[in-house]
Amino acid sequence: MSLFNNFFNKILHSNNTQDNYNFVLPKSNDIQNQSNTLKPLENLDQTVYSDIKHNLEYIKVKYNALINSDIKIRNFSINFKNQKYSAFLIFIDGMVNSEVINRFVLTPLMLDTSTYSKEIISTIKSNDVTIRKVKSFNLEDTLYNMLLPQNDISRLTKFSEIISNINKGNCALFVDTLNCAFTFDVKDLKQRSIEPPTSEVVISGSQEGFVEVIRTNTSLLRRLVNNENLIIENVNVGVVTKTDCAICYIKGIANDELVAEVKYRISNLDIDYLISSGQLNHLIEDNPRSSLPQIIATERPDTATSYLLEGRVVVIVNGTPFVLAMPATFIDFLASAEDTNLKYQFANLLKIIRIIALVFTVLLPGLYIAVTTFHQELIPSELLFAIVASRNSVPFPILFELIIMELSFELIREAGIRVPSPLGATISLVGGLILGEAAVSAGIVSPITIIIVAITGISSFALPDFIISFHFRIARFSYIFLGCIAGFLGIAFGIFVHMAILANLESFGVPYLNPYAPLTEINHNGYFLAPFWKKEKRPDAFNTKRIRSQSNISMTWKKGSEK
Repeated sequence: MSLFNNFFNKILHSNNTQDNYNFVLPKSNDIQNQSNTLKPLENLDQTVYSDIKHNLEYIKVKYNALINSDIKIRNFSINFKNQKYSAFLIFIDGMVNSEVINRFVLTPLMLDTSTYSKEIISTIKSNDVTIRKVKSFNLEDTLYNMLLPQNDISRLTKFSEIISNINKGNCALFVDTLNCAFTFDVKDLKQRSIEPPTSEVVISGSQEGFVEVIRTNTSLLRRLVNNENLIIENVNVGVVTKTDCAICYIKGIANDELVAEVKYRISNLDIDYLISSGQLNHLIEDNPRSSLPQIIATERPDTATSYLLEGRVVVIVNGTPFVLAMPATFIDFLASAEDTNLKYQFANLLKIIRIIALVFTVLLPGLYIAVTTFHQELIPSELLFAIVASRNSVPFPILFELIIMELSFELIREAGIRVPSPLGATISLVGGLILGEAAVSAGIVSPITIIIVAITGISSFALPDFIISFHFRIARFSYIFLGCIAGFLGIAFGIFVHMAILANLESFGVPYLNPYAPLTEINHNGYFLAPFWKKEKRPDAFNTKRIRSQSNISMTWKKGSEK
């Protein structure tokens, strides 16, 4: 023991200055108080210098070119009117197409440009009079009009705009004596191909889903809307990340006040970063403290297109395959993308099943504990005797049984999601069967409790929206405690409070329970679907500019055949 003490003591008290580290964290009183207002990390308001050495030094400092291995700077010379001009090209390796840069940027610039340096003489004949016009190109115009064969090229004078373009995968060209830079689109970003949606699976609908690239997503919307009135406005969010967000709406249908409100909320976010649409959802919804979703998230282009045509606003965030649609109502989260593809009789049958599943998900465990604890007279005698007999060997109260099994079911559900896909279904199936059978055999829970929890869990999977099912899973525990405390009276009180919360919510000025509270035109936009040929109006709560979506007689062919 003394050997180890002497060894470590010798190391700690070494007099060798190379082994001593004098680094200490600054104390809190040494740190200056900073303003709560976020500011850019760097001042990029500087305009481009006419001296290329200053521009090169500025770019190297801003991009830490001596450290960053993916920042590529290519120095070369341009021959113009028998004079050489120094130039350099900057881009981020891995975000650009190197072949495009070599063939369509460097090759035209580094070849002999004397043919472009001469004056252009044009002859115009007017009233038998020949007019000769001489046009001489300077270096800047020659580069922009002749030497850079790119379909997307810009002349920029501020470093903030230039750096923003480079960060998005563009390439920037600086030339000596020019106080501007040229940026052109040479992006070659690796992206996932368009695949079927994973969270909104349908049988007879479209099999295309959004991806992580914003321009691919906007092109999907353009293709489906197929109208020039589709407006897509870009907004950058985040001081550090400057994440691209696209605000989409159809001009002539969407309400101007709704569009202005969406723009106002997104443009007034003072944050450092934005990574996903889920984070944006939390920042712009009306009541962020509520667990109820107030903005629709979808990964289906056809669903997003239907929202646009209804007069809503769709927001796309670069880097996430889920787009946001607003405003939202409660019935939107109980609808499936399959509904509009089925005949209305079949769709309404599925909607009835979802309502039953919703009631079971929220109230079934609470009703079970209320009936068995306070209202045994409602249970048939034979069933009551069977329940009592099954509980003879259970030493715990019903509340404890339900809590144990509900938590166990949630654990199995979460484990099935987090483990690798081939094992997820196996863990869920084997875990549920073994755990339930073992719990009954050990006398910890009764068989009827297993049945109640299983029906409740299966019903929660029948809800189309993932976020709304989370809310009802949380509410289910509240109804369990209310049913245990006061029976039917407690559950009725919980329903009253729950409905009051729903009625008090709004989504961008639209009541959450529309069209039922307040009561409006249910025939066209209620929970249950009418035949598509009778859906003549858009939801009146959105106050769209164009109320009607089809004429009174949409099937004019049928009217003609009746004649």
